[in-house]
Amino acid sequence: MIFKEFGNKNNKAIIFLHGGGLSWWTWKIQIEVLQKDYFVVAPVIDGHGEDGHNSFITIQNSAENVINYIKENCNGKVFAICGLSLGAQILVEILSKECDITENAIIESALVCPSSKISVKLTALALSLTYGLIKKKWFAKLQAKQLKLPEALFENYYEDTIKITKTTLINFIKSNQEYSIPSTLCNTKAKTLILVGEKELPVMKKSAKLLNDTINGSTLKIIKNSAHGEISLVHSDKYLELLMTFFRDNATY
Repeated sequence: MIFKEFGNKNNKAIIFLHGGGLSWWTWKIQIEVLQKDYFVVAPVIDGHGEDGHNSFITIQNSAENVINYIKENCNGKVFAICGLSLGAQILVEILSKECDITENAIIESALVCPSSKISVKLTALALSLTYGLIKKKWFAKLQAKQLKLPEALFENYYEDTIKITKTTLINFIKSNQEYSIPSTLCNTKAKTLILVGEKELPVMKKSAKLLNDTINGSTLKIIKNSAHGEISLVHSDKYLELLMTFFRDNATY
């Protein structure tokens, strides 16, 4: 895992965890705004983009990498951790392993309702058979459109997509579909904001509700007219507004 760092290390730290198949650059707008007042860290999750020579193993393994970074570089605690999709699942795992590792947590579109074993196996088989398509630009454009990725980020997306190995692709999709809420998540002390899009699949809304029920005092926001990941990827200004309002409302004096 590669950790991109921005801003003054003496400021409060915010970590942004990107979605599967993406990379740190999806947070560029958030980084540009927040690095003036915060120390911003945007990891490249194992097996993605610049870290493509390594393999993604599991959500649990990636969570341990982030935890180790925080312990070694941030005195064991940060101001906030924000995660999207796969990154949000990694965040859930971090919160379940270390109850006091962050003051604030923003979980966006985290799947925590596991698929059936047959469904996982079929998906892995389909990915294995169609892996070569990710090298095709036309296919990447279809995927980017489905992800609601802004056109300005397409070249970043395509450049990094072709670096993802078959092993990483299958591992992170498998890990994503099998992931469920750890029993220790209820112990987290983080003030938590859970985001899900109104247009997302029912299982995503069910996951958001389950997270909200599990994390004491958490806030659930269903974003109107929003698809999976759209709030942070497309409407960065609104996402930042949500973050700053949440930080302000939960400030401790």
